[in-house]
Amino acid sequence: MLSELLQLNIFAFFLIFARIGTALAFAPGFSASYVSLRIRLGIGLGITFVVLPMLAADLPVIPATVSGLAKLLAAEVVVGGFYGVIMRILIASLQTAGTIAALASSMANALVNDPVAEQQSSTISGFLLTMAVVLIFVSDMHHMMIRGILESYGMFRPGEPLPFGDFANVTARQVADSFAMGLQMASPFMVLGLTYYIGLGLLGRLMPALPVFFFGLPIQITLQLTMFTVTISGIMIAFVQHFQSSLGRFLP
Repeated sequence: MLSELLQLNIFAFFLIFARIGTALAFAPGFSASYVSLRIRLGIGLGITFVVLPMLAADLPVIPATVSGLAKLLAAEVVVGGFYGVIMRILIASLQTAGTIAALASSMANALVNDPVAEQQSSTISGFLLTMAVVLIFVSDMHHMMIRGILESYGMFRPGEPLPFGDFANVTARQVADSFAMGLQMASPFMVLGLTYYIGLGLLGRLMPALPVFFFGLPIQITLQLTMFTVTISGIMIAFVQHFQSSLGRFLP
């Protein structure tokens, strides 16, 4: 029994963990810097242990050479990284929307340490990304992310050649869709900002002695924050629908 465990299950366990662990290393929420590395590792190992009996039968045999084993593990890491990056690109639409909204509201210089993007982001971007992670887990869409990782074994079977061209096309298409979605979510701020700038420019021409900067900036920030309060629910609903529909493409 022990010899069978060492010869078969250990190989299958690490082969499955290579894909699942890599995907979770990029997945929103799971890969956040405020989540302990031990917790992330425990989640990946726990999921691998649960799905091992279901997936072990479809795995290839143990390669006879070290190079063959390394090639097989590298292919699983690539597939897991591809799926994890797609999920990260989906949530990046909110960072795009927040950055554009902050630029239109003259708050682009107000930076905070964003724990989701793991970099300095605008205050609006950090708020939107934090809300997105909360909604993903509250609405159980993290189950869809995990299910999508498991369903990838039906599309990309271990040991078979990887379609790198398709990976590149899907990633490029998803980046374009994510940017377009972020632009659509930030469109109310762009329209309001453009209208306000035009009105402020006309007012400056009609009243040259008016200190436009000191007069207009507080009003602009107030109007944009009011617009943000009105549109925040619609922005998050649009993001949830976009995130769910995009993940649904990877599910049967």
